[in-house]
Amino acid sequence: MTGRALRWVGYGVAMATVALAVVLASRFGHDPSLVESPLIGKPAPEFNLVSLDGSETVSLLDLRGDIVVINFYASWCLECRLEHDDLVATSDSFGGDGVTFVQIAYHENSSVSLAWLDTVGMSQWTHYLADPGSRTAIAYGVFGIPETYFVDPEGIVVAKTIGETSSWVLGNTIDAIKRGERPGQSVTGDTQQRPD
Repeated sequence: MTGRALRWVGYGVAMATVALAVVLASRFGHDPSLVESPLIGKPAPEFNLVSLDGSETVSLLDLRGDIVVINFYASWCLECRLEHDDLVATSDSFGGDGVTFVQIAYHENSSVSLAWLDTVGMSQWTHYLADPGSRTAIAYGVFGIPETYFVDPEGIVVAKTIGETSSWVLGNTIDAIKRGERPGQSVTGDTQQRPD
């Protein structure tokens, strides 16, 4: 091969390498939390779930007319533990005022989740539910926890928080929804996909 031919082969290899790097950087290394949930602005996936203690069945349809705050959590999730007191306090603050909180256990046995909640405390205004087979989590596109979805009184997902939330974030989002706004998606912290 001549020097000129080798140079063209070298250019071709360099171009192919650059093209491959662009594809890998734009697709495989992408953080899914940066992609807005396709549920925003769409009807919330319906569910009909049994409480962790088996005492009630809760349907999203039965909660229509309220703002519904749906939080996916687990006792093995550090961020879930950190946000728990804020969820309880905000639920107690807004409960009975057209706002209902729902916490759905994610990849966790009901008895384990219930034992943890008995230790850290619960709100009387929150439904604590089991999700056998993670069907509801799959329907909502949960990638890691905690994730919190906000459903308006008409049943439309109008906001989503990824990561540890706070009373301030929860309260401001609920107030915005009451004003008829659609806050959209925000990333407030890290998430976990499975127990470490």
